[in-house]
This record gives sequence, C-alpha cells and structure tokens, in this order.
Amino acid sequence: MNIGDKVRMLRAKEQGVITRFLSGNQVEIEIEDGFRIPVMQSELVVVSPMEAERFKPSGQAAEVREAFAPQRPLGQPGQVLASVGFYLAYVPQNDRDVALYLVNNTDWEVLFTLAEEREGSYRGLQSGTMKAKTQVKMAEIYAMAKFEQWPTLLAQALYFRPGGGQPARMPLVKRLKPRAQAFYKNKQIVPVLGQPGHVFQLDDETTNASMAPPTSDGLKTAMLTPNEDVAIVSVERPNSVVDLHIEKLLPTGNSGRKPDEIVEVQLRAFEKNLENAIASGMGEITFIHGVGTGKLRQELHRQLSRHPNVRFFEDAQKQKFGYGATKVTLK
Repeated sequence: MNIGDKVRMLRAKEQGVITRFLSGNQVEIEIEDGFRIPVMQSELVVVSPMEAERFKPSGQAAEVREAFAPQRPLGQPGQVLASVGFYLAYVPQNDRDVALYLVNNTDWEVLFTLAEEREGSYRGLQSGTMKAKTQVKMAEIYAMAKFEQWPTLLAQALYFRPGGGQPARMPLVKRLKPRAQAFYKNKQIVPVLGQPGHVFQLDDETTNASMAPPTSDGLKTAMLTPNEDVAIVSVERPNSVVDLHIEKLLPTGNSGRKPDEIVEVQLRAFEKNLENAIASGMGEITFIHGVGTGKLRQELHRQLSRHPNVRFFEDAQKQKFGYGATKVTLK
C-alpha cells in the first residue's frame, strides 16, 4: 500500500486515493467528493489497476489519483515519474534507541552520501546507490536520552535514470537536526519500510523539480552552498517541578482571560515542558496543577495516558502537594 494507490473501504461504499500515511497504522485517503479522511489500513483494500482504469473517479479525486498514481514502466506513453519521496527516518529499536534509515520512495536511482556534522567537524556515515522504492539502514544508533546531543545530518544525493527522455535533475543537499516537538509530531509509518518511525522528507516540490541540464558551476554551487532551512534543535531542560498555576505562568496578570483560555495557556506550558523533559533525557518530572475544578488535572492525565514516552504517572507527594500535583515517570 503506497501513496497514490486507489483503495476501497471494506465496511463502506467509499473509494479514494491514499494521500499520506498517519500514525497508528492509519492512512489519509481522498474520496471522490474531495474530502480527506483517516482510515485504518486494515479497513482498506487496494483496487487493481485494471479496475481503477475502468472505473475512473471524477472531479478533484481524479486529479489526486493522477498526481499520485503508481508509476508506469519507462517507455510507456504518458509516463509519470514519482520525483518526490526521499526521506530520513529515525526508527525505534526499543524504548531507548533509534536506528537511522534513508528511504528512496521515488522512481529514480539515487547516489547518496550521509554524514554527521558536530561543531564544524565532519564524519562520513555511509555512501552508495539506492534503487527506486528501496531503503538503507545505517549502522548508527542514537540514544533517546541524549537527544539534545544528536548531530546535524548532512545528506547529499544525485539522481539517475537510464535511457533518454528524462530532464536532468539538480543534486540534493540537505542538513537536518530535528527539533524536539517536530520529532515527536512526525511519527508515522515509514514509506517503503512499513514500520513506525519519525520521518523527515529531505526533498520537496521545489528542491526536486526537474530542471534544465546543470552547468559545472551550478553543480559546484549546489553541492557547496549550505541549505538555509536547517532545523536547529533548541531544548531547554525544565525544572523537575513545574508549577502550572496561571499566576506563575503569567506573572504580569492574565489580562481578563476566560477560564477556557487560562486552561489553554496551562496546557501549552505542560506540553512544552513535558516534551523538553523527554528530549533532554529526564527520568521524571512533576506538574503542579492544583485542585480547582479538576478540569486541568483530568486533561493532563488524559494526555499522559496516551503518550508513548510516559512510563506511568501518579499523584505526587500528597503530604507536600495534596492532590494538586502529578508525578510523571518517563521512558
């Protein structure tokens, strides 16, 4: 099951086209009226190419199907190439470590190099050639507890496809160092590999569009010029006890905020401190939420119960905080 496949729901009449993979073994599909909906992969079946051709969808879904359609072999009339889909993925090996993968979900062969950059020093990790629709596992293992110490990764790629009729493509040069918040939000099924991981797309429509044949100066510039959209990680290690009372978060006053708006401010502070605690390798953190109506405590516990990096949580030191604090133990 890949992006662009036409699928049918097993328990409903709707059909659609897969537009992206979501977490929890779900995919997003665009149905014929143009709406995009999440569906479990187990509830879908891929429509055969012959059936898809005979029963073409109409409207916007037809346009999406054409844009994401599974690619035809070289040489057929109306050939469409998947030119976008080069990924870097951090794939969990256990609850402490992740492995590094490069994924080529395009129709091009890719000659690649991958290296680490630490404070100006360069360390090559691997180089090689990736066939279309393949993945390569690097030898590197990174510890989640040392997230803030992970290096910047430098990926470079040259694109190749045998035969004539293909526009030349500019090389790809990309640096990546994920932010803590983006890292956890980017968890999904890794294309080609089919396992859950934290996925970052190294190419996009702009950097990977087919271009005129490059000059030697253009190649040199593309390979040596740093990419400006480097994602720099900046993780502030929070205190072991975080007070979520609004007067602590907004010492200058809450400016007449409504109760729901106050809770929203408290939740944003909770989420930020929790993610920073995870990224900085803390073993536990305590949140003081007070008793009040219990709405904030209930929402904190709801989020903690579903968080993949929380081992368990409990009321913290009743003799000190009463029932107004929650202690969280992290994985």
